[in-house]
Amino acid sequence: VRLIKEADVIVYDDLGAKDALQFARPESKQVYVGKRGGRDSIKQHQIDAMLVQLCNEQGVRSVVRLKGGDPAVFSRVSSEASALASAGIAFELVPGVSSALSAPLFAGFPLTDAKLSSAFAVITGHDVDGLNWGALAALPTLVILMGGKALPRIVEKLREAGVSGSVPAAVVRNAGLPEQRVWRCRLDSVVQDTQGEELSPCVVVVGEVAGLPAAWGL
Repeated sequence: VRLIKEADVIVYDDLGAKDALQFARPESKQVYVGKRGGRDSIKQHQIDAMLVQLCNEQGVRSVVRLKGGDPAVFSRVSSEASALASAGIAFELVPGVSSALSAPLFAGFPLTDAKLSSAFAVITGHDVDGLNWGALAALPTLVILMGGKALPRIVEKLREAGVSGSVPAAVVRNAGLPEQRVWRCRLDSVVQDTQGEELSPCVVVVGEVAGLPAAWGL
């Protein structure tokens, strides 16, 4: 919040980042560069170049690149940091809380449990065919970011890898926002249960922990 209050320029994304703009100075320059699956949006190399340009503008002392969640988790921070470093521009990385961690709790269940889940993996739905589904299927819990569009293919891969169709699955859309919606289902029904819905942005959790709310009586 302190950095946002001090910023001359704020370059911000979707996914909760807009809410933080309430802390910005009225005279600050605010530039939207959000991306959303299936929609036309600014390219990453353009964002990289924009950050360098803004940092070099006369009178600009502080530029904040505002991202939702944690900037180190599937957010292209390496590309932007490399562009700044190549231009000789000093920068600071500020951690956040990834939706991979927060969305399950907003939906009412944890990612780990002493009996049901001693480990979890976080993956992206943007490269379904490039993942080792055999190895992922051996884990008790999977968290899939940006997996709404590829959900049918993800389910297919998990079933092919031997994951039972009866395993609980949860889809959390707009986690933590007033319009949050949660679908709790089974792996073999999650595609049908969410058919026709706009799932972006969502977090998908597959594993026994996704069935815990019923056990807790929630």
